[in-house]
Amino acid sequence: MRWQRGFRDEPELGITPLIDVVFLLLIFFMISTTFKDDSQITIDLPQASSVPAKEDRPPLVVTIDAQGHYFVNDRRLVNDSPDTLRKAFARYTTQQEGRTPSGLVIRADGQAPHQAVITVMDVARRAGIVHVSLATRPLENAE
Repeated sequence: MRWQRGFRDEPELGITPLIDVVFLLLIFFMISTTFKDDSQITIDLPQASSVPAKEDRPPLVVTIDAQGHYFVNDRRLVNDSPDTLRKAFARYTTQQEGRTPSGLVIRADGQAPHQAVITVMDVARRAGIVHVSLATRPLENAE
């Protein structure tokens, strides 16, 4: 009797399960990664020993870098004129359903021009924002 030699299929490596495992690992690491909410604007805050108060609504944050450029909620303004700053405040108020923000936090670099800080405070007063605070960093050797 003659047996015919049958063709044997060569084993294949299924790539679909490997892709599934890679996607599951990617999703796992994306979900379990902690994200830091740090501003990309580099400023050197002045030091103080007080602790900020807690607010129920988020305040409007204006950052002033060492050159005197304004950033409203970490977004750079087109120019540094008071009129542009006023329009940015008005746009923020419109986004908050017409409510004025709970306050204004000015994050000014320690080397920022004093006039830039005064301009922000003046524009805020004209926009109806009465609670203004200056952001600082804690003293290094505070007791």
